Amino acid sequence: MELLYNTERLVEIIGDFLQSCKGYGIPEWVLTLGGGVVVAVIIAGFIAVNTLILVLAERKVSAFIQDRLGPMRVGPWGCLQTVADALKLLQKEDITPKKADRLIFFLSPIIVFAPAVMAYVAISWSPKIRVADINLGLLYIFATGSLGTLGIILAGWSSANKWSLLGGMRSAAQIISYEVALILSVIGVIMLSGSLNLENLISCQKDCWYIVYQPLGFLLFLVSAIAETNRAPFDIVEAEQELVGGFHTEYSAMKFAMFFLGEYASVFIASALCATLFLGGWQPVPGLPAVVPPIIWFLAKCYLIVFIIMWIRWTYPRIRVDQLMGFSWKFLIPLGFLNIGLTGFIMAIRG
Repeated sequence: MELLYNTERLVEIIGDFLQSCKGYGIPEWVLTLGGGVVVAVIIAGFIAVNTLILVLAERKVSAFIQDRLGPMRVGPWGCLQTVADALKLLQKEDITPKKADRLIFFLSPIIVFAPAVMAYVAISWSPKIRVADINLGLLYIFATGSLGTLGIILAGWSSANKWSLLGGMRSAAQIISYEVALILSVIGVIMLSGSLNLENLISCQKDCWYIVYQPLGFLLFLVSAIAETNRAPFDIVEAEQELVGGFHTEYSAMKFAMFFLGEYASVFIASALCATLFLGGWQPVPGLPAVVPPIIWFLAKCYLIVFIIMWIRWTYPRIRVDQLMGFSWKFLIPLGFLNIGLTGFIMAIRG
């Protein structure tokens, strides 16, 4: 907890230092570029460490659900297993198929990973920790999140592999289906708060979290977010039993690792957005004294959602492609419109 208090103080010191540099005649663009580099390094470092933790956590969660031990050999209780996996990937040979489009094949993992990093800019970690207070922060996150799917489609197309191509085409169909449901699920929250700014959304939940007013919206958002991040039971883009590995079949070494860095970064972003929209963000439970740092509340809510996503992955089997499409268009989207209608009706009655 002391470390997190110091983190907030460190952010203030960095901000004050950059402001003080203006008095020494340093050009504005140099300060902006330097600040951007510092922020990018911090975000990339957090994503890397967080991914190592989440991969280990998922292995332990899956082992618990399936009554197994999980990783136990490398380090105490297997806690260094993901570090060993990362070192192994760094040493593997980077292979490019002979008939692949080399430029697109190379850029695809970057296109998947970069939008996940960009989305972290808009997250409000606490009242004092945020990169930028974007007025349309919610729209910004949705826009950057959609770019990641483009990387998956390009990876499948550029691999010159029919299984990869099928995985990419499935990704396009899935993103179109569930992006609509995802956006519909948050409209109720936008109607209640009257804002797309994440800081304002959190402030509006000081007395009561929106999950109380929007339980249906919360469920719709959670299911759609799982599909958007290609997690089971919606992982038809990979579908090892059907497509060998789907869009990443031909990838190896760090290119392969970047896809999963992007996936786990997206899972955390989805969890952070869910906590912000429906669980009050860094706000404590209404009625409890604010003795715990806001960032502790925020991270606790995020990892709770991450645990639920992992729980769902290791509980339900993968659904068929036709079932996936029908579930969105025939079930989730109508429920999304129903939630919007009910929210507007109740707001009109309450005046």
